[in-house]
Amino acid sequence: MSLRLRLTILYSALTGGILLVFGALLFFLVNILLTSQVDTTLQQTVMEVTRSIHVGSVGELNVVTLPQLDLTANVYIQIWDTRGNLQSSSPGISRLGESLDPAGLEAGRILYHDTYIQGAHLRVLTVPLVVVVENEQRPVGVIQAAANLGVVDSIRRTLLEVVLATAAVSMFLAASASWFIIGQAVAPLAAVTETALQISRADDLSRRIPYRGADNDEGGRLVAAFNATLERLETLFSAQQRFLADVSHELRTPLTVIKGNVELMRKMGNADEESLSSIEDEADRLTRLVGDLLLETQAESGKLPLSFAPVELDTLLLEVFKEMRVLARERVRLKVTGIDQIQVHGDRDRLKQVLINMVSNAITYTPAGGEVTLGLARVGDHARIVVHDTGPGIPPEDLPHIFERFYRAEKSRTRAKHGGFGLGLSIAYWIVSHHGGRIEVEAPEGQGTTFCIWLPVLAAGN
Repeated sequence: MSLRLRLTILYSALTGGILLVFGALLFFLVNILLTSQVDTTLQQTVMEVTRSIHVGSVGELNVVTLPQLDLTANVYIQIWDTRGNLQSSSPGISRLGESLDPAGLEAGRILYHDTYIQGAHLRVLTVPLVVVVENEQRPVGVIQAAANLGVVDSIRRTLLEVVLATAAVSMFLAASASWFIIGQAVAPLAAVTETALQISRADDLSRRIPYRGADNDEGGRLVAAFNATLERLETLFSAQQRFLADVSHELRTPLTVIKGNVELMRKMGNADEESLSSIEDEADRLTRLVGDLLLETQAESGKLPLSFAPVELDTLLLEVFKEMRVLARERVRLKVTGIDQIQVHGDRDRLKQVLINMVSNAITYTPAGGEVTLGLARVGDHARIVVHDTGPGIPPEDLPHIFERFYRAEKSRTRAKHGGFGLGLSIAYWIVSHHGGRIEVEAPEGQGTTFCIWLPVLAAGN
């Protein structure tokens, strides 16, 4: 059963239920009012007739005539003595020899009761007649007044039919209106479903769902969220495709070199030192690729462990500087322009990994004779680490994407033998972010690149 049909049935049932409840209340209220009106008429008639009754000196019922017994066309009167003899009755029921309400004659008290006489529905009021003889109440008979409830029953039936018909018509109208309105409301869902199916069949993540309604309603927010998801999926899919292409290329090159050197040594019949060195270099390259992939996977899944403790950034920066001088050799000048004594709360090994990655990138992409400078300074309550190189810079179109996974600005930077795989900056960004810091970059094309790492300074007493 579709959502549209379920909601239509729900709204229709709710409408019908509410109308039936109000109809039942109305029916019982009208029934009470009509019955009360009949009872009032019977009571007034009995009082009027009672004034015309005469009692003999011996305390026996002595009724000669009952004037105006046709006070009301729908009211009938019977007067019975204490021996159960009918003394008088209305002209309309003069041939009726039985009591209008036999149970009322035996009750001995004022009683309202519904009865059926010869198929007629009557409302009967029974009132005992008493006289006071020597300060004692003595029963002398019973008067019964009855009203025909045919009109009241007809009104009840008509009202019941109107209530049921109104509920049925209202449910039909509610169902029709709900079906149309809900159809309009869930139309975006149908569009989402159809577009999703088309995307699934065509593998086209560039498709977007059009929406003509208000952007701030539920449908608009749903479509916007779905389109944002599609955009995100398209970006991730493109990044992964680019990553697979890069990894395939990176794997093909060292594997080809390794295979070529192995074949060469097999032909030569001995282990050539130059070939072994080449194999070793390519194996190291594959090891770094696997390591970067493992770190990226751990960071993405939240399983990359971070051991926080006080870290002296100045000592750490000098340590990285000494290690990176070996990589720079004589090709690039590496120097420290300024350094302050600063402590932060973080994982020393991961922060060192970030600095090595930044400095290594700067050295790798700086041409021979260029310069890479390091600096550490305190700015307010943050430590600022600056890594600047005199390389070619980064094109503006690549700059917003350099921290994305698998992204590498190949257009501006020459791939080196020991270059990375487009994962280092993504990992560095994750580590710095989880230390409560941020990374900023300025890279005017042709004027070098400057990375600024901002980390919160360890507060005094911590």
